[in-house]
Amino acid sequence: MTCAVGCLGAALAACGGPSPQHAARPGQSASAAAAPSKPPTLAPGPAGLTPVFTNGPRTQDKTVALTFDADMTADEGPRAEAGERFDNPQLIDTLRGFKVPATVFMTGRWAEEYPQEARAIGRDPLFEVANHSYSHYAFTSNCYGLPTVGEADMRGDVERAYAAFKKAGVPKAMPYFRFPGGCYDQRALRALSAVGVTAVQWDVVSGDAFATDADAVARQVLEGVKPGSVVVMHCTRSAAPTTEQALRTIVPELRKQGFRFVKVSELIGQTAAGHR
Repeated sequence: MTCAVGCLGAALAACGGPSPQHAARPGQSASAAAAPSKPPTLAPGPAGLTPVFTNGPRTQDKTVALTFDADMTADEGPRAEAGERFDNPQLIDTLRGFKVPATVFMTGRWAEEYPQEARAIGRDPLFEVANHSYSHYAFTSNCYGLPTVGEADMRGDVERAYAAFKKAGVPKAMPYFRFPGGCYDQRALRALSAVGVTAVQWDVVSGDAFATDADAVARQVLEGVKPGSVVVMHCTRSAAPTTEQALRTIVPELRKQGFRFVKVSELIGQTAAGHR
């Protein structure tokens, strides 16, 4: 399972892609005239439901997005105090060493526990931070035994995570949300519609959660990746101890096969552009 700012509000309501730049007026510099670009999102689904993104276009441009869930639930503070590590700085360093861009889906509780790491990830242009809820409680019932968030509290849980990112010093969290456990239904999609996020799932399960065999994790990823794939992995040492080692096989092999690593935002931008 996928153990795994403040309100974005209507300002981040789903749009197609980044805003174009405006021409400079006489006496105005080009940089001053440039409108700030918005991260690409998908248009709302039927009846305005939160859109769900699973993978990018299956084109000859062999792109793949590695995503990492930074999981920590709202009630795991005592475990962290006792020494359990929910972070994995070595994994982040390995991504930097390989120069692999990635999207980190972070819980607000994780950002509170590791604010310096959250800030460093959020300020590194190699990465983008996205929302994995504040609490890592499930947004549906029967989701891998996770506690559940009530429908009335779903929006607030997501907004609380954005507030935690901002407090930690993450300058620009992306308008992307990953449901804890990947579990959602129409009720959850409806509850988050006003937040303006695109829900991000995946099409390749790495199997790294609680895995003890790095080679098996690498093999599962390599056998599943297609052009446009989104791979779900974890950057929590206690729950996914072999992920960093698996990356040392995955990254060189996919590059050997001609794949280019991208952030989720690039795949969403390609998808949004193709639907215009």
